[in-house]
Amino acid sequence: MGAVPVAFYSEGFRLVGDLYRPDGLEPGEARAGIVLCHGYTGVKDLYLPDNARVLNEAGYVVLAFDYKGWGESEGPRSRLDPHGRVVDVQAALTFLGAQDEVDEGRLGLYGTSYGGATAVWAGAVDRRVGCVVSVVGIGHGERWMRRPDEWHDLLERSAADRIRRAMEGESELVERTEVLLPDRQSAALAAAARRNVKGAIDTLPLEYVDETLSFHPEWVVDRIAPRAVLFITTDDDRLVPPEESRALYDKAGEPKRLVVLEGYGHYEVYTEPAFGEVMGETLAWFGEHLPAERSKP
Repeated sequence: MGAVPVAFYSEGFRLVGDLYRPDGLEPGEARAGIVLCHGYTGVKDLYLPDNARVLNEAGYVVLAFDYKGWGESEGPRSRLDPHGRVVDVQAALTFLGAQDEVDEGRLGLYGTSYGGATAVWAGAVDRRVGCVVSVVGIGHGERWMRRPDEWHDLLERSAADRIRRAMEGESELVERTEVLLPDRQSAALAAAARRNVKGAIDTLPLEYVDETLSFHPEWVVDRIAPRAVLFITTDDDRLVPPEESRALYDKAGEPKRLVVLEGYGHYEVYTEPAFGEVMGETLAWFGEHLPAERSKP
């Protein structure tokens, strides 16, 4: 068990990832594979290695990677293009399914925060995905970003940047906290986690605003059915309120499940004790709907 550096391509750009293989693989054996989707301005080395470890221990082959323009992957730097991320996830599914130790007919997605939105959309449009888990995910981009006063200021800056992109070909870079205002708890926990992670940048182009305002996974979440989808959220998430997961759940088809963890905020799902609860629910869901090993006749 351990990370093996890999690379594959999406829309002609070279994406960098890590392939995690479980112990105990027999020659010729093929396990279920899971692609991990990181969120917002994250990278593959932030939080996801912990998810990969737990999934490996349960027998899954796991792929974590950086989207175009993030980490060491090629592409326009730091652009947070939600639809482009879905395309990247589809390329990751293709790469993972092509590995000898992976059963290409049994693929799953796990996404966290903005990656939860990405996983839902990718699962809805790609029938190769047999099971989806979305943790503290986003259902409607505009509803999620809306703030009373700051919202209007952000729309004005976004409109000016739209003209700049058309006239000059560049988008203004801003601090990530200027685009999405974090609550005090989220700001402190995110800063601590990102401090020593290479590639966890703190600026992104204003272009992100326009793209997010039109990205609403709840519009397509019903397309996942009859494949299984699990939504995990927390009751004290002030960055991505639990109503986002609830809205996704309400619009999803069966089989589906909504889990609301009590007493935790957004970034606490990445550390114990909340992390153990998240992964316990995740393993139970994958175990029921996408077991790591095929049942023997």
